[in-house]
Amino acid sequence: MPAASRARRTVFVDGVRTPFGRARPDGLYAHTRADDLVVKTVRELLRRHPQLPPARVDEVAIAATTQQGDQGLTLGRTVGMLAGLPSSVPGYAIDRMCAGAMTAVTNVAAAIGVGAADVALAGGVEHMGRHPMGFDAEPNPRFLAERIVAADALNMGVTAENLHDRFPALTRARADAYGAASQRKYAAALASGRIDPDLVPVATRDPEQGWGLATADEPPRPGTTAEAIASLPTPFRPGGRVTAGTSAPLTDGAASCLLAAEDTAAELGLPVGMRMVQFAYAGVEPEIMGVGPVPATRRALERAGLTIEDIGLFEINEAFAVQVLAFLDAFGIADDDPRVNPYGGAIAVGHPLASSGVRLMTQLARQFAEHPEVRYGVTTMCVGLGQGGTVIWENPHHADYVPTNDEEVAR
Repeated sequence: MPAASRARRTVFVDGVRTPFGRARPDGLYAHTRADDLVVKTVRELLRRHPQLPPARVDEVAIAATTQQGDQGLTLGRTVGMLAGLPSSVPGYAIDRMCAGAMTAVTNVAAAIGVGAADVALAGGVEHMGRHPMGFDAEPNPRFLAERIVAADALNMGVTAENLHDRFPALTRARADAYGAASQRKYAAALASGRIDPDLVPVATRDPEQGWGLATADEPPRPGTTAEAIASLPTPFRPGGRVTAGTSAPLTDGAASCLLAAEDTAAELGLPVGMRMVQFAYAGVEPEIMGVGPVPATRRALERAGLTIEDIGLFEINEAFAVQVLAFLDAFGIADDDPRVNPYGGAIAVGHPLASSGVRLMTQLARQFAEHPEVRYGVTTMCVGLGQGGTVIWENPHHADYVPTNDEEVAR
């Protein structure tokens, strides 16, 4: 059988991200270009893995939700060139809103799987301070005129309120407790040295304060309590349940990862952080987009021949606390299950839309190294306009992990 006809396994070699900044006029990256942020992550991956000849990179896929200005112009190609990759390395841009980087990863993994690529870079960037979600977009009037979507489906905060309405068990008290827990877990992970290894410092410049160096995330609010969150206003609905304390803050940042065919990683001496098992995307009603991870996860598990009981670690993007709680209830998982977001999540660290999928993956790979007893983990997230995405990963540190080359020898 020709080599290109045999499915190849994709491995996650490594991932990095910039520190995340608050998307506001005085935020960390207020005067930093979006493309420069993601270029920094690509350069860092190449620096960390000098055994990889840059010419061996077959594809660069970079996502952004709002592809204009300094995060437009076919990001994958321009970022590759700016990062110093040879002109022979192609690239492209991609958009699936919040799941942009996740989709970049699964797209290049599919190319690796059919033998169209051996090594690829995938990531995402969002400078929400310059490019708010949906800025300058012009939705087709048919969406509302023909009732294709509900009138509130384009406001993500309102869709979170809709989840509270749809599922009465998802109370504000539970959401408040979850939001405070995210801050607490992030603070603990930071203090124990579990966050810094993923970060690449970024030089910044302010016209008034001069040059600086971004080395730490800006959004976290250590010391947050559920009692304090309980008094916050509900900006999306009078008397609602969604607050700033239970939502991911608007954020600027970028993340990228290095992927390879498992046999190519062995050839080049690249480390294996985790191996992709399966992935799936699913659509839901746009007005309750936060439940998207539920059908996506069910679909991915079914395709992989696994059950939720096989999953030992979960990295769930925290667009809103209520969205995570809906996922946990659907699968019978407790709100405080230690397998879920051990380092905290987007409520604490922020959610630069298209980049967050790779942040989840990078953290899961690090957790796999800490927990060799866990064989499978999941990265999952909801997506604006009613979608969900899930990727299932296998831990190379688990006793039952068998590299692809060994499997072929056994056959």
